[in-house]
Amino acid sequence: DSYDTTRAYTGAIAALRSSDLGFERGGELVAVLVKEGDRVAAGTPLAQLDISNLQTQRQQLEADQARARAVLSELEAGPRVEDIAAAAATVRQLEQELALQSTQRSRREFLYERGAVSREELDEFAYGQGALQAQLDQARSRLEELQNGTRQEQILAQRAVVQQLEAAIADVDVTIRKSTVRSPFAGVVADRQVDEGTVIGAGQSVVRLVEDAAPEARIGMPVSVANQLQVGDTQQVQLDSETFTATVAAVLPEVDADTRTQVVVFQLDQAAVPRINPGQTVRVEIAETVPTEGAWVPISALTQDLRGLWSAYVLTSDEAESAYTVQPQSVEILHQENDRALVRGTLQPGDHIIVDGVHRLVPGQQVSPL
Repeated sequence: DSYDTTRAYTGAIAALRSSDLGFERGGELVAVLVKEGDRVAAGTPLAQLDISNLQTQRQQLEADQARARAVLSELEAGPRVEDIAAAAATVRQLEQELALQSTQRSRREFLYERGAVSREELDEFAYGQGALQAQLDQARSRLEELQNGTRQEQILAQRAVVQQLEAAIADVDVTIRKSTVRSPFAGVVADRQVDEGTVIGAGQSVVRLVEDAAPEARIGMPVSVANQLQVGDTQQVQLDSETFTATVAAVLPEVDADTRTQVVVFQLDQAAVPRINPGQTVRVEIAETVPTEGAWVPISALTQDLRGLWSAYVLTSDEAESAYTVQPQSVEILHQENDRALVRGTLQPGDHIIVDGVHRLVPGQQVSPL
């Protein structure tokens, strides 16, 4: 009422991640920290560029930042009492000098009216008085500025300078970090393409990394077969001439509109990683039980009939002559395995079938069973 059979279904290895890793900037390669075949975890340093110039640049920026912070602190603290006192003293000194200059000019004007001094000498005193007045105005402005304290705009401007230098240092730090290539995922070093001492360009590949993960095989199957599989079931899959154990990871819900198949995802053993490539053909054999009615007969009992049909010879009893006659019965081969075939046709239960030597017999021939 049924037979067991094994059917093979073909799929492909799902693409594993692989990356050609390089640097975002050019420079001298000073270290390659891995060799081909090494297994690395995510974040492992793989190669380094020379960063001496970046370190010098960072030191210079740190010095500029310290100076800018000192200026900011001074502005936030405001003028010192000593500076205000010195500015006030300068104002008093210039006021006294201006008073003296004004007295001397009055005397020169009197003498000029009497003809005792020249016009040129009088003009020199007038110019000197004007210059002292300008210095006094400047000193008073300076004193007023110190007394009012630092303006908020100056403090904000200096804070912006400090922040700008902080951003420049952070940018250098990012460049320093990117001068070391790290593995983006756990994997196996497939190729080391450049050696130490080479001056490389931005984006040039240094190391090729292939993901070190259990590979997946995706195989399309008829819906009826896919529904028989459960997540966690174990199957044997074939890659070329090798066989690996695989576990059903998922049965995808969508049915392909063209092939009417459902994709089953198999997780392969870790041992298969070094031997596979993305896109490689993979095959799995699924045992199935096919319900059908029929009879098992030896392959040697079948003979090819007309129009491509098959026949089996049975013995019919001739009671009148106490003999048996060879009669063909048409059959359909449903399944074949080893040296037997499952057939259905005009055979009846209890029929005696000739299982060997049928090529020496013809229909209607009389025979005697031994």
